[in-house]
Amino acid sequence: MSTVDRPALEVAVVIEREARPNRWQDWRFRITEVLLHEAAYGSEPRLLRDDGKLARWLHPGFRLELFRDECEGYHLNLTSGAPVWFVMWRIDDEDPSRAAPVIVSVSYTEAGRWLDAQERIDNVPLPADIAAWLQAWTDEHYRPEPKERKRPASFQRPQDRR
Repeated sequence: MSTVDRPALEVAVVIEREARPNRWQDWRFRITEVLLHEAAYGSEPRLLRDDGKLARWLHPGFRLELFRDECEGYHLNLTSGAPVWFVMWRIDDEDPSRAAPVIVSVSYTEAGRWLDAQERIDNVPLPADIAAWLQAWTDEHYRPEPKERKRPASFQRPQDRR
């Protein structure tokens, strides 16, 4: 965990592929874990297991950086009751039996933007130590927008109503 102005973590993502989960799908994919990167993971995706029904791939090399303009998204994630990693992933256009993660975030609003763009997003629980790290940084940098109370139009003079 970095302690510079823009803290960052190196992480790896595990994606699972299930063969023929039902009669309508050939493959089903899901993100199963986000792990802190270790040197032993290397830098290239690798198959962890494949028994013909389930296959798991480890994808190392993702960098999660915290940005001040995403503080509200971090706050929303942390106060949701169950903080999570958000992982955007895509199915390979050339080989639909393969999928890979694209980016990892801990911002609720960033994940919302990805969903608005019709991307595939999975989430997995954020470990307590990472949540504490994120909470400390968010507490230091998050300043909620002040809420301004608007008077209902019925309480304003007619010439002031819009």
